[in-house]
Amino acid sequence: MTKQAAAIDALIDALSRLPGIGRKSASRLAFHILRASREEAELLARRIMEVKEKIQLCSGCFNVTDEDPCAICRDSRRTDELICVVEEPNDVHAIETTGSFKGKYHVLHGTLRPLHGVGPEDIKIQELLDRLGRHRAREVILATNPNREGGATAVYLTQLIKPMGIKVTRIASGVPVGSEIEYADSVTLSMAMEGRQEQ
Repeated sequence: MTKQAAAIDALIDALSRLPGIGRKSASRLAFHILRASREEAELLARRIMEVKEKIQLCSGCFNVTDEDPCAICRDSRRTDELICVVEEPNDVHAIETTGSFKGKYHVLHGTLRPLHGVGPEDIKIQELLDRLGRHRAREVILATNPNREGGATAVYLTQLIKPMGIKVTRIASGVPVGSEIEYADSVTLSMAMEGRQEQ
């Protein structure tokens, strides 16, 4: 591997730790930053620090927000009777781009992965049950990823929620098995929400 100046190597190293960014992409980004004006580089650095300093979890749905509660939880036009459970905050963003969901969300921040030591107490399952106990929803939509972990988490949640007398549905298989919700296009996601099935 060709050695660059130490500062460029360090930046490439840091950028290549980002998800989906290999060394080639990291190198292109690093040299783009190097060519950018000082003002552009400082703006990027400021935006990164603002995210780290200002973003928190919404106390209602556990989505990321700069205000608590988040804008979706505060929106009086959205119904409390319909809760969409997702794995990560970027899944909320993906579903919101469809413009078809008018309920509220609950972000788990992961899935059950017993082989990796991730159990129910490690993600926001108890918070979901507490929320459902306080505000009786009519339906919970399980929009976990259509892979092994997402499926296992959906089955586990169904077993906990159905005895509460709440309808439990799962998004339809318009989202390909083994894929991730955040990468699905808005038409596919919209169809998956419309075609959800009762669990």
